[in-house]
Amino acid sequence: MKRFVPFMKSTPLVAVIRLSGVISTGRGGLNDQTLAPMIERAFAKGKPKAVALVINSPGGSPVQSSLISARIRRLSEEKEIPVYAFVEDVAASGGYWLACAADQIFVDATSIIGSIGVISASFGFDKVMANYGVERRIHTAGKSKSFMDPFSPQKAADVKRIKSLQEPIHQAFINHVQTRRGTRLDENAEMFGGEIWVGQQALDVGIADGIAHVSPKMKELFGDKTRFRTYGPKKSALSRFGLSLVDETLLGIEERNLRAGFGL
Repeated sequence: MKRFVPFMKSTPLVAVIRLSGVISTGRGGLNDQTLAPMIERAFAKGKPKAVALVINSPGGSPVQSSLISARIRRLSEEKEIPVYAFVEDVAASGGYWLACAADQIFVDATSIIGSIGVISASFGFDKVMANYGVERRIHTAGKSKSFMDPFSPQKAADVKRIKSLQEPIHQAFINHVQTRRGTRLDENAEMFGGEIWVGQQALDVGIADGIAHVSPKMKELFGDKTRFRTYGPKKSALSRFGLSLVDETLLGIEERNLRAGFGL
């Protein structure tokens, strides 16, 4: 009722955006297309004092990480609303890219954070095929069309090329972190080689600002009467009726594999 009374001060509102899961264009993944309406509403509805990102992601697509982060920064600057990130289990690789969209990053004492690097993984089946007497026959128009073919022996030229493709992506990630974190980064720490840190360690090297949880920290900054409005990705109609089981299963496997790399 208070908000309808002229000149009466309303209680502060903080919009909480939950970003949990693999960053991917697959159904159920975190991506700009599906998150855009939710992020736009979070910054617009109710004139929030701040937006809090609650992040629990082992990473994923660098492109989607960049697009989501860019959208958050644009809205923050246009509407002059500060953004705070709160890491739960993990904000690694693309998950940390998202965290850097915030003005300040807070972690739990046991959160895993970092992994500022780029990885490409696959399998090679050429020896298995040879053991079973299977011959690979492939014909291309264009010498690079069979690039990193998993059924052929790995070529030194292919490895060199994929590293050359990873480098600009890695550099974009580094630039993003350096731009967002600035002088808070420890110049003497090795932090751009894929290293990860836990809790206080992240503060020591400057990739996080404090150990805190979303509700008490926001109330500390904006008052004990602070209200929260939480936003999260909505399930599609197909998902609600169980028709996206295969996609969700594959995404779940991908997420478990990524989390396993951090001991989760």
